[in-house]
Amino acid sequence: MTFVSSLEPTAVWTQFDTILTIPRASKDEERMRRHVTATADRLGLTHTVDAAGNVVVSKPGSVGHESAHVTVLQSHLDMVQEKNSDVAFDFGSDAIAPQRKGDYVTATGTTLGSTDLPHGPLEFLFTIDEETGLTGAAQLDASLLKGRRLLNLDSEEEGIVYVGCAGGGDTRLTLATETVEPGAGDRRATLAVTGLKGGHSGCDIHLQRGNAIGLLARALWSAYQTTPFRLASIQGGSAHNAIPREAFATIVAEGNVLNEVVATVRNEMEAIQAEFRPADPRIALSIDDSAQSAGDGVPWSEDTTATVLRLLTSLPHGVAAMSYDIPDLVETSNNLATVGGTNGSIVITTSTRSSVDAALDALRRRIRATGELAGARVEEGNAYPGWKPNLDSPLLDVVRRVHAEVLGAEPDVKAIHAGLECGIIGKKTPGIDMISFGPTIEFPHSPDERVHVDSVGRFYRLLTATLAALAQEDAK
Repeated sequence: MTFVSSLEPTAVWTQFDTILTIPRASKDEERMRRHVTATADRLGLTHTVDAAGNVVVSKPGSVGHESAHVTVLQSHLDMVQEKNSDVAFDFGSDAIAPQRKGDYVTATGTTLGSTDLPHGPLEFLFTIDEETGLTGAAQLDASLLKGRRLLNLDSEEEGIVYVGCAGGGDTRLTLATETVEPGAGDRRATLAVTGLKGGHSGCDIHLQRGNAIGLLARALWSAYQTTPFRLASIQGGSAHNAIPREAFATIVAEGNVLNEVVATVRNEMEAIQAEFRPADPRIALSIDDSAQSAGDGVPWSEDTTATVLRLLTSLPHGVAAMSYDIPDLVETSNNLATVGGTNGSIVITTSTRSSVDAALDALRRRIRATGELAGARVEEGNAYPGWKPNLDSPLLDVVRRVHAEVLGAEPDVKAIHAGLECGIIGKKTPGIDMISFGPTIEFPHSPDERVHVDSVGRFYRLLTATLAALAQEDAK
């Protein structure tokens, strides 16, 4: 155990300290699932695992509240696995190393990832694979849930209660690459764009941070206009819902031509650094064009190189539209999420979000059209639904009142551009009443991710007081 276990409230932080030691990648949640079911067994609680691997744990109401309505507490088992390229860390086996920095707990070069309380009957829903497409919620056996009110505990801003979210869908573009054997006079250079903040492609997309893939492609395409060269590789990004922080490429050109390419790339990156300095002041470009350059792979043809760079430059990234109805809410956006190539092809993925179904479909059609113009094979993942706000929610009324009583002020009630599982769960369980809240978590899905310590205590007080208030409401 680490210092984390000594933080208040210990009922929360002790559990978190244990979870830091359990690998829990999306689609590889078995160890985390075993921890949940073993904990339920130790406490004498019943649990069920559906065919997808989602877990539902049931707990009877406390004394005097056994016949209250069932409340569902919902979160997910998996985490985004992001680390800086210079950090040696194996997410499949290593424990995340927490640090205390002032008022926050953070990790070291990676993402973070009670029995005497009055409450009615509870169901604890732990879904799988939330981070890579909400597939656990999509495959949930909803018949396992008796509760028709749900507290989603996956929000990241203290003082805000969410009552709606965007829907979304991913697109995969695969482009065949034609290779050409290198010439006798060819030289190589490896390029790396690093130092960007990245962040969550829903929560942070409005901050206009740089996308490492897009910026590297922009610099390379600028150079290609006057001095054609060949790519041997390009890669960047790690997850559909994380804004890419790093991108890398190997370029090949004859003799002194490589020097001209490198000079143009440097000039364009200087312009990019000046342009993005307010939002992303640590953007860095490193170039190794020495004879010992580590770049490998057979170079692509000039046609393939031009097609790849055109495609990466043309694909949209960032905010596409703001909401007409809700001030300051992003309506529609796209994240140019990952790029990489193996076995004669290059694969690009994008993640599109919108709270308006028609706008979501339109932007995905634009991405498809762009890919098809480049000759790519375009595969669209199933879209997941958004969550329409219900400002007349009885559950919201209780949470508002409790928030004011416990924390001294009413919460802000908002919709969020990120995708929450509430949209899918709501579609599977018609009539369920839902809200989402949580402690303050900053810079999610990046190695700068951190949680505000004191906000966790306030979140816990709000949660437990809400459960008590719901039980008392049911007794009236």
